[in-house]
Amino acid sequence: MAVIVIDGQESEFTDGTLLLDAIREQGIELPTLCHWDGLPPYGACRLCLVEVTKGISDSPSLNGERPQIVAACTYPVEDGIEVKTTGSAALAVRQMMLEFMLARCPESEVIQELAAGAGVMTTRFSSNGDDDELCVLCGLCVRVCRDLIGAAAIGFIDRGGNREVGTPFRIQSEACIGCGACVAVCPTGAVQMEDIDGTRFLTTWNTSVPLHTCPECGDPFAPEPMAFLKEQVPVSAESWGLCPKCRRQAAVNQLDFTREAG
Repeated sequence: MAVIVIDGQESEFTDGTLLLDAIREQGIELPTLCHWDGLPPYGACRLCLVEVTKGISDSPSLNGERPQIVAACTYPVEDGIEVKTTGSAALAVRQMMLEFMLARCPESEVIQELAAGAGVMTTRFSSNGDDDELCVLCGLCVRVCRDLIGAAAIGFIDRGGNREVGTPFRIQSEACIGCGACVAVCPTGAVQMEDIDGTRFLTTWNTSVPLHTCPECGDPFAPEPMAFLKEQVPVSAESWGLCPKCRRQAAVNQLDFTREAG
């Protein structure tokens, strides 16, 4: 166990607990854009920066007098550290990062709200990008597609000021299964998806995926490539392929039949 002090309050946590989780267990909220439970820590957005002071250290630069600025989402707790979530140095870097994000995504309501919460109302930086840009390059969509779904249908393209997220060669991604996980994790609404006439369109990725039609009601509801889930989802053969509405009705019918038979 590690005993640490967070904003003046001493607490005990299991060794290896990420500092972000420890801070939130204390009821302290830190903003994040690139963090998602279930994905490995990434530390890209830099909005969860805090000041950490080590009481005893072999390193002169971490001797208890000079705080270290760290990303709480990637930093495991250590016995004897003191953490300040509102330290002036960490706050200054957070504010600067929000200024960068405001310059990149000036019309994003999410970024505007986060910036206002940190006291940032304007940005000193200019941008040559699109005023309608919503992507802050947090990497969540790339990571969930690669690390959880296993498709790796999208990735980062280019570098520096030209960096963006997209499919290989910015054309239809044959690896995309149309699951919509990228849409679910995107914190700013940059990833767009809609279902039209039996087809799922992921317009952000220039990709379309046919939808499976429910054999019971005839409504299209799920991408055809997601058939790979059949071996992983614990449903009966009769229920597989049904839309959620018809599956629930089938379960109710089965329960009624069981009761009557009993």
